[in-house]
Amino acid sequence: KLFRRQGAGSDSVSDTSSVSQLEESFRETAPVQASDAEEAEVPQERHVHIVAETASSDQRVPEGQETESVDCKMIMLPLTSAPPMENGDAEMATDDTWEQKGSEPSKAEAEPGGSPGGDRGQADEDSPQEEGMEEEEEVVPTPKVVPTQPNAPKKEHVNVVFIGHVDAGKSTIGGQIMYLTGMVDKRTLEKYEREAKEKNRETWYLSWALDTNQEERDKGKTVEVGRAYFETEEKHFTILDAPGHKSFVPNMIGGASQADLAVLVISARKGEFETGFEKGGQTREHAMLAKTAGVKHLIVLVNKMDDPTVNWSLERYEECKEKLVPFLKKVGFNPRKDVHFMPCSGLTGANLKEPAEYCPWYTGLPFIPHLDSLPNFSRSSDGPVRLPIVDKYKDMGTVILGKLESGSISKAQQLVMMPNRHTVELLSLLSDDVETDDAGPGENLKLRLKGIEEEEILPGFILCNAENLCHTGRTFDAQIVIIEHKSIICPGYNAVLHIHTCIEEVQITALICLVDKKTGDKSKTRPRFVKQDQVCIARLRTAGTICLETFKDFPQMGRFTLRDEGKTIAIGKVLKLVAEKD
Repeated sequence: KLFRRQGAGSDSVSDTSSVSQLEESFRETAPVQASDAEEAEVPQERHVHIVAETASSDQRVPEGQETESVDCKMIMLPLTSAPPMENGDAEMATDDTWEQKGSEPSKAEAEPGGSPGGDRGQADEDSPQEEGMEEEEEVVPTPKVVPTQPNAPKKEHVNVVFIGHVDAGKSTIGGQIMYLTGMVDKRTLEKYEREAKEKNRETWYLSWALDTNQEERDKGKTVEVGRAYFETEEKHFTILDAPGHKSFVPNMIGGASQADLAVLVISARKGEFETGFEKGGQTREHAMLAKTAGVKHLIVLVNKMDDPTVNWSLERYEECKEKLVPFLKKVGFNPRKDVHFMPCSGLTGANLKEPAEYCPWYTGLPFIPHLDSLPNFSRSSDGPVRLPIVDKYKDMGTVILGKLESGSISKAQQLVMMPNRHTVELLSLLSDDVETDDAGPGENLKLRLKGIEEEEILPGFILCNAENLCHTGRTFDAQIVIIEHKSIICPGYNAVLHIHTCIEEVQITALICLVDKKTGDKSKTRPRFVKQDQVCIARLRTAGTICLETFKDFPQMGRFTLRDEGKTIAIGKVLKLVAEKD
């Protein structure tokens, strides 16, 4: 009667049989709850008494007043913060809520630190229920954030792009480095290893730390530029893992345009190095694009030295080196100063952090210590603000990604988005997933903006300060080197222009003169066409307005590549901007 009067579950508990059933189930769970509660900490005392009372009242109640006692218990149950459940689940649920209570404050504390992942790992180990779920869901590893002391000097940021032919081992080396520097824990890697084994791909598990989406994992090919970071004693590195497949070269150019330092990964395995290096292989094209994107220093990692066909042989290493050096020289790297060769194995991690014992003939530093020993990059923090946008998405507002090329920015600053001249305000800055109040040049940033919609932004737009806007236009004169093109190029030729992070269709409207490669002299007459390996000055016109600077004023925004039919045809630099005729 009491039940019906209160209307608490009048449908579910209507007849006396179900009432007695409930009482039985409660009798089973009550002692369990009591013991659980006693183990819990002091704040739950109130619950403890109630549960204990209900447990003891169980034994004292005379049989005639059964329905009353059931009613009393039904009121008590919500106080233990467990919803009334099916018979078997009641015990599990109360168990779970204590766990949640214990871990809730720590979750709240972990949030501002920017690493929800570190805490989540703990919760997984605690409760068996969640672990089952975690197995099914794909977990993207969030690297642990090392807390920095407030007075510690800011480490120098260096962006490293991994480039090279398909399957040379770029993602695997990236994953291995993250493991060696403690950015991916062993447990996550073991999980990847298990999953990779199920798909008969056990050697791929390291690359999964960087290839996070399902398509990339199934095919074993990187599509988008993967991002991760690691720290050493001296510096803070951002890894940009570029795709090696020739279909995704545009993505790779976007990645290389953010880098200060390129790591060209080549495979020493018999046959693999040759395919990567021959005409149409990506080793050549990537090295050239990296140079065009403004990468000054190149490290060549000769990977897969542990392969049975190679077995750390010095002859094979020297053979790869001999073939590469003349080509890198031709691209514009100085082999003595700008290029450094080293052998390694991405799968075993040999010679990445510690010297490899199988390799007595290599006397230089391993890879990570070598990165640390490189001289600092000179950057102008007092220059104009220039931040080319690489990507954008919606997340509680508009979020953009990009590398700050020059200048410094801070929270709540007003900036202008070019070429559309939108005034925006910075709501928050994240540098490698750590929130900061200000950022200097060379840092890879995520910015949350106010005053602009995500649809109004395109990759290739640039954030500037209002006092010093970047130049925009459609027509410009540039010096171009034709690298690879079967036939001749005449005025009216269309191609795709890649300049900083911007991709735009472009037409060569006029050829102005040829430039002699050796002397740099310009021809007096206008050429009617140019062909492979020639250098010329030409006038180009883009389909839409883009942001650009002359190479002399701002090299990062004055270099470009021209591509057509999936091949890089020419590289060039902007000489002057031509004002539009009305």
